[in-house]
Amino acid sequence: MAQYGFVIPVYNHPHYIQALLEHLNVFASPIIVVNDGSDEQCTQLLQDLKHQFAQMILLEHEVNQGKGQAVITGLNHAFELGLSHALQIDSDGQHDWQDIAKFLQISQQHPKAMVIGQPIFDETVPKKRLYGRYATHIWVWINSLSFEIKDSMCGFRVYPLAVTHRILNTAKFQPRMGFDSEILVRLKWENVSFINVPTHVIYPEQGISHFNVWRDNVGMSTAHSRLFAGMLLRLPKLLKQKYTGSTDV
Repeated sequence: MAQYGFVIPVYNHPHYIQALLEHLNVFASPIIVVNDGSDEQCTQLLQDLKHQFAQMILLEHEVNQGKGQAVITGLNHAFELGLSHALQIDSDGQHDWQDIAKFLQISQQHPKAMVIGQPIFDETVPKKRLYGRYATHIWVWINSLSFEIKDSMCGFRVYPLAVTHRILNTAKFQPRMGFDSEILVRLKWENVSFINVPTHVIYPEQGISHFNVWRDNVGMSTAHSRLFAGMLLRLPKLLKQKYTGSTDV
């Protein structure tokens, strides 16, 4: 029987976390919050919230390790709890919480699939961030030999944990912003199918972005280069998967 939980990476995002927890609490499922070395104010808030929400599990990194590593920590813990699936959602208020139930329902209907958000942006999106996403999309399509992953950078998604946990513990990942894309390519290499769910994404007034143009672009470039080499090594297998049409849905 499928068992679901939530994974929320947090790094100095105090403005929306309590409201998000209140929204998730109605699902009566474990809520794994990973404090990725936040400052004293945000850390204290998370520790206080832990006492307010019985479903909340607080994991803490002493120092900031990056969003990717925070998600890895959360997903591994979800697997250790015996959960079959974990819905990842960011804590910065960008995602449409009303779509959470829809994501869960689609995952329950297709339990072997990776359910990923396909962002619908409004006028609040910074144009540089919007255009920069397309370079990543192109690399993901090349490295996965597929157009099935419509947007690899949206942090609103549902992981099937058995295959995800196996990949997390057999591959080296870029620990920061590149993780969101890299894990999807590696899941595609394992012939996991993808379901793209259109969802509204905003950049709220009190939103905080920790994207570092130099550090994170270099990290993502390194990840894509490593993936390209891995794709070439797996090319016969990937081509066979592609042209036999088999899926894991």
